[in-house]
Amino acid sequence: MKKHIFISGIISLLLNLSCENSKKESVSTNDDTVAIKPNLTEKSVSTTEIKNYPTDFVPKAYVVFDKIFGDLNKDGVEDCVLIIKGTDKSKFVNDEYQGVLDRNRRGIIVLFNKNGHYELATKNYDCFSSEHEEGGVYYAPELGFEIKKGNLYINYAHGRYGYWEYTFRYQNSDLELIGYDDSDNRGPVINSETSINYLTRTKIVNVNTNVNAESGEEVFKKSVSKISRTRLIKLSEIKNFDELLSDED
Repeated sequence: MKKHIFISGIISLLLNLSCENSKKESVSTNDDTVAIKPNLTEKSVSTTEIKNYPTDFVPKAYVVFDKIFGDLNKDGVEDCVLIIKGTDKSKFVNDEYQGVLDRNRRGIIVLFNKNGHYELATKNYDCFSSEHEEGGVYYAPELGFEIKKGNLYINYAHGRYGYWEYTFRYQNSDLELIGYDDSDNRGPVINSETSINYLTRTKIVNVNTNVNAESGEEVFKKSVSKISRTRLIKLSEIKNFDELLSDED
């Protein structure tokens, strides 16, 4: 009888110890779960590229073609826009009249200045044609960039034929096309002007009705319409500015 009671006591003790160990393992597992939360949080943080110098963002096989500075995110600090150009030797061509021409395309890298370091805002490595493209009976349009009032302006100047210009603003984690303007000229005389506001979806066209006008004698007829586009175009999505739709119905 005593032997039976003794064995029962040992079994009871072993069962109790097993339960205690199970509780400890359960607590340990919970503690481990809490401990790894900060690591999970760290992994979920944005992995935006941050580097010391603007040129650190230039990819291999590209060089800096141009560089401009200005405040694009309205924090009072000058940001940087790099215009880059490919260096592929196979893109060099021999022109009968101009000799060897570099037809490598150009791209853009937009960087925010963060306390002396630079953070990638957006990029598009080959959205612009070469500066040595054919211009037909006239020279090819000249590509220019300007930062003004928090916006990036990309301008194509075409001498006596006028110009066209795209306006981009940083929003929704990219630079989005918010405006377009052009002037179709005949020398100093303006044939027509177009202005599109993609935020209000409004298109304004001024057409000169004085066919014999000299400069300053234009008589414009104004028309206002709504465009159908609702989604704003992002700079990073543009494949080719030469094919970018500038006229909206």
